[in-house]
Amino acid sequence: MPRPYTFMIFIIQQGSCRQNGFLNLNFILETDSMVQNTPHLSSDLVTTSRFLRACRCETTDKTPIWLMRQAGRYMPEYRQLREKYSMLEVIQTPDLAFEVTMQPINAFDLDAAIIFSDILPLLAGMGLDLDFIRGEGPTIYNPVRSAADIDRLRVTPPEESLWFTLEAIKMVRAELDPRGIPLIGFSGAPYTLAAYAIEGGSSRSYVNAKGLMMSDPTAWHTLMEKLSESVGHYLLAQAKAGAQALQLFDSWVGSLAAEDYRQYVLPYSRRAIEIASEAGVPIIHFGTGTNGLLELIREAGGDVIGVDWSIDLSTAWERIGHDRAVQGNLDPVALFAPWESLKTRAQFILDQAAGQPGHIFNLGHGILPETPVDNVKRLVDFVHDYTSA
Repeated sequence: MPRPYTFMIFIIQQGSCRQNGFLNLNFILETDSMVQNTPHLSSDLVTTSRFLRACRCETTDKTPIWLMRQAGRYMPEYRQLREKYSMLEVIQTPDLAFEVTMQPINAFDLDAAIIFSDILPLLAGMGLDLDFIRGEGPTIYNPVRSAADIDRLRVTPPEESLWFTLEAIKMVRAELDPRGIPLIGFSGAPYTLAAYAIEGGSSRSYVNAKGLMMSDPTAWHTLMEKLSESVGHYLLAQAKAGAQALQLFDSWVGSLAAEDYRQYVLPYSRRAIEIASEAGVPIIHFGTGTNGLLELIREAGGDVIGVDWSIDLSTAWERIGHDRAVQGNLDPVALFAPWESLKTRAQFILDQAAGQPGHIFNLGHGILPETPVDNVKRLVDFVHDYTSA
């Protein structure tokens, strides 16, 4: 049995942001085996990465920037790859997922990489028949519509059903470590996954998902219990594979009334975050259309709260509380604007943050297809230049 030991590193708090629970786990190690089996703990990136420092609300030399969907179809390299392989083939082939993850890192001076995958393969691992149809998006051929459908869903170990993403994480870490760039793992949140599972694809009104929630709460809670366990353990497995931060995507949560979120969603997002928190890495909790939910999202958990573009960053941060880091919040459409207009909008966000520790520059949602690549590069460089200490 490994010999237990404990050592302490004392951190001087910077700014007003708290030092969250994950910090203690990073620096108070229980056994020799924990160090050996959790690659994120042994990396000096914990202290040197401006992205990870911002997650902990520590001062940084520049504002860190990464972009949701930074690996994807706006890049010509990605489109060339997709001419040969389907979306699922890229996701489920570690070599290809590795290549796509690295494309934006090789092209831009980004402060973090995010593993290339999608939120929906988790549902495939639970027994749903998933495909990505070119021009239409994700489609589930056997959507969940009844309690019997929910009972048939499996909760499988991510090492079995999502092994390909975990393997890709290990491969990417080996490439990123010499460059001093951390890697983000991610999952869809329980509500967004439930909505996809029930609707069978994209939706504007979520009639089926909300209908099940309102008409059969018992079945809804059973579904959300399964999803929260699956999501939490998938995030945890990604951290064990080497991801140094995790993001929970609740892209569709803005469709809910606050009381519905409080009753039918919050406990399950919290449960997923609690499980993932065992890894001791920072967790980003992101949603869109969340103006009416910011306080509740904070309550659900997360070391960093993502903010969309429909609210000023400063206003959102006041509501979330300056004891949390924030991420955001440029409108993705701004990347299509002439450079001077884009620069003005980026500067407005940075001026609201006012150099306070704990701001990670990002979009309010993912990069859109056909986004001009030159504007992405100029934005990344501007954020660094404008905030250089």
